[in-house]
Amino acid sequence: MLRVAIPNKGILSETAVLMLKEAGYATRRDPKDLHVIDAENDVEFFYLRPRDIATYVGSGSLDAGLTGLDLLLDSRSEATTVEDLRFGESTFRFAGPAGKFSTINELGGLRVATAYPNLVHDFLAKAGVAVTLVQLDGAVETAVRLGVADAVADVVSTGNTLRQAGLEIFGPVLLHSTAHLIAAPGKESLSETLLRRLRGVVVAREYVIFDYDCPTDLVDKAAAITPGIESPTISPLRDENWVAIRALVKSSEINSKMDALYDLGARAILVSAIHAARI
Repeated sequence: MLRVAIPNKGILSETAVLMLKEAGYATRRDPKDLHVIDAENDVEFFYLRPRDIATYVGSGSLDAGLTGLDLLLDSRSEATTVEDLRFGESTFRFAGPAGKFSTINELGGLRVATAYPNLVHDFLAKAGVAVTLVQLDGAVETAVRLGVADAVADVVSTGNTLRQAGLEIFGPVLLHSTAHLIAAPGKESLSETLLRRLRGVVVAREYVIFDYDCPTDLVDKAAAITPGIESPTISPLRDENWVAIRALVKSSEINSKMDALYDLGARAILVSAIHAARI
């Protein structure tokens, strides 16, 4: 039975659980449940603290897990990343008092507060910058104001929280992180069915099906607009001057692709959602 770790709380948990449900797996009914057996799919799910997942998987205690790339790297676990699941996006940046820093080299010998000490240490060590790391569990933006640190390294979305604390972003991006499917060393193949299902959910979320009628003399131009993943499907119609075309299109491009096809001369353009997929 495959043993899989799932975040029990935090920003990754809700989406991870929903993704598994869409992939056809049993999920917990009560947020207090920490263990779910899916006998039909031969999988055991363990709901764990997000920070612990990479450690459990890396040690081989569990076969696979869903966790953030940031947490995987910070754990220094031996777990390997199998697939980017494309949710839970976060960006890590340095920030300090407004106008004080312009490059990370200026951090040398100073104190940097962060909730991800190993991630930050490895990044700065690669850049040849030595600092004193101050580990905090959260709200690191207050560390400078309270005199605990000279700068911080934290997750940044809009930057409003940092600005409210009198800080400004400087230096390069430490990491662009998303949720990943990870596996224990040597057990990557055990998660192949899980991987296919999760990939199917990602495709179903990111793509739609385009169906439209197209004049035969415009097929090449239409196919260039909707190339699909491998190739569009082209079927004959009763009128030999027209064909029916079907292709996958990214959801973010629906209206622009419809406009382009209509301007080209395609008609009866229909868009359908995808509920499940195997690519």
